[in-house]
Amino acid sequence: MPQVHGSVKDTLRYVHSVMDIEVNSVTDNPTVCPDDDLVVSAGNFHGEPIALPIDFLSIAMSELANISERRIYRLVSGSRGLPSFLVANPGVNSGFMITQYTAASVVSLNKSLAMPSSVDSIPSCQDQEDHVSMGANAAIKLYKVILNTERVLAIELFNAAQALDFRLPLKSSPVICELHEQFRRQVPFILNDDLMYPYIDRAIEFLRTHQPPIPS
Repeated sequence: MPQVHGSVKDTLRYVHSVMDIEVNSVTDNPTVCPDDDLVVSAGNFHGEPIALPIDFLSIAMSELANISERRIYRLVSGSRGLPSFLVANPGVNSGFMITQYTAASVVSLNKSLAMPSSVDSIPSCQDQEDHVSMGANAAIKLYKVILNTERVLAIELFNAAQALDFRLPLKSSPVICELHEQFRRQVPFILNDDLMYPYIDRAIEFLRTHQPPIPS
């Protein structure tokens, strides 16, 4: 996990640095420099400097969701002393099985969305625009991947909170216990089979609005 999470963080830092450069760069074409009586046509309109990093970030976010789903699977698989599907009566109740199904399907969708848009190019304008970055398509796909990754992480939190309750009276660290307590104010412990998507939506909302506890 550290290698995957660390690589994702490295990618985020890289993409942020590129965006910081590009948002402050010259993008006009031609570039008019009146003080020097100069007009420069240098292709600064091209979106490739942003398109490639955006595709890179889609891959990184997909991997973050991918390893999150693997942790979800471990939680519902009946290992490490936890009940199968994270319910007290797994033979009668399917419990959190459907949440892992959901995470797996979202991760699978991310894999297709992570296919780089920037490797594509369709010439236009009588071949004047002979190579294009497809950066807008890359950004649209990245947005979808990020929302999907948010959903998978919320499902993992939903499962992890359930697993912690099965560990009682054992306790985790004070920070995790505080997080668990705050999460339980929005999402209850699941005793029997229930409709899961409303709780997943609440978990997503928790991720978006929660201020993490600061260790003392």
